[in-house]
Amino acid sequence: MLIDLHAHSAVSDGTQSPTDLVAAAANAGVDVLALSDHDTTQGLAEAEEAAGRLGVHVVPAIEVSTCWRDCDVHLLAYWPDTQDEALQQMLGTIRRGRVMRIPQMLAGLAEAGIEISEDDVRRAAGSADSLGRPHVADALVAAGVVFSREQAFAALIGEGMPGHVRKPAPALLRAIATVADAGAVPVLAHPWGRGSRAALDEAALDELSAGGLAGLEVDHGDHDEDDREKLRAIARDLGLVATGGSDYHGAGKAGVALGMNSTSPQAYEALRVRRGRVA
Repeated sequence: MLIDLHAHSAVSDGTQSPTDLVAAAANAGVDVLALSDHDTTQGLAEAEEAAGRLGVHVVPAIEVSTCWRDCDVHLLAYWPDTQDEALQQMLGTIRRGRVMRIPQMLAGLAEAGIEISEDDVRRAAGSADSLGRPHVADALVAAGVVFSREQAFAALIGEGMPGHVRKPAPALLRAIATVADAGAVPVLAHPWGRGSRAALDEAALDELSAGGLAGLEVDHGDHDEDDREKLRAIARDLGLVATGGSDYHGAGKAGVALGMNSTSPQAYEALRVRRGRVA
């Protein structure tokens, strides 16, 4: 059984509709797929409807933007109650923060001599419910400033670059509590990728485990084999579930295929058990 617990649709910063994403998963031989769009549950109903036709089991999920020790950290939340008021309030606040920082990003780019507008970003975002830096990157690509999202991040909107602005985000422990109260199972996404390794040492992971964290995304493209071995050992010592996911974004993330990093059936079952225990 091929289980991919991390993928994005065009509702956030992927490039395929939820229906097309599920179809791509079916074509890739993925049996279980988590749709984990950034800070929104908007695409879940469409994905679940497509799953019934295409023979893929869809796990409803969210990738929540959070902050821990002044570092951006992402939290995967599996099987949330999408009607939970506190959860939707938190997600709405994050999305509004995403939108509010775009003019600041564009001002920074303008100071560097690069002019794109908010309308350009919204056109690039299409029907996305959750705007973010990838849509600014797509606008830069459309304007011919750069050739790819990767180049945009590396040269213009990544940390330390002219167009970089941190988005406001809830504290990680608060986010863990909020998603758990909404019935979801909280798992740290790519904990040692993208500059978060120093903030998420073993002592921090122990503290987060005590605060309700259920798992670590160990098998991810941001982790080399040494990282995976160490994270797997930490997860075992702390009683956390070690998961895996592709972090697929369609054409928005080069070199990433559905199912290329996966979760074992045993770990998936352990998450399902945690689903009944996390409150």
